[in-house]
Amino acid sequence: MKQLRIRVLAGVFVVAGVLSWAGARLWNSVGTLPSVPLAAPIVLALIAVVLLATALSLRARFKAQRERRPGAKGVDPLMAARAVVFGHASALVAALVSGIYGGVGVFLLEILDIPARRDQAIYAGLSAVAGIAVIAAALFLERVCRLPEDDENNPPGAEPAA
Repeated sequence: MKQLRIRVLAGVFVVAGVLSWAGARLWNSVGTLPSVPLAAPIVLALIAVVLLATALSLRARFKAQRERRPGAKGVDPLMAARAVVFGHASALVAALVSGIYGGVGVFLLEILDIPARRDQAIYAGLSAVAGIAVIAAALFLERVCRLPEDDENNPPGAEPAA
């Protein structure tokens, strides 16, 4: 599995933000813009907490396994792979969702004189920040589950051993 690239995540975030900003302007000009749900930042924050807890748990178990502590519980490779896949998917979706909420939030900054829209701008901003937290936690999880390089057997530029 390829490593997450911050450039790709930033690109998804920016494109989604620009498109949602333009869409919010258009939608607001022809009707009433739908509200940002209060649950959006809460759900994104919970996903970030789950990813972070998983990463910290796996890191502790890997460390105990490396140090050969008695009674250390090993890590099932399939479970680690599933955690990485969950992190990848969460990061990509969070980049998209936080870009959307960020774009809507930027649009809502233009109409802060309406109290309801001010609250919506706050929810959108919190959602964007929580989405960035999901991305950070997913990148940390990926780093924790990364396999160590086998530099001793395969020096840089050498053919892999068969």
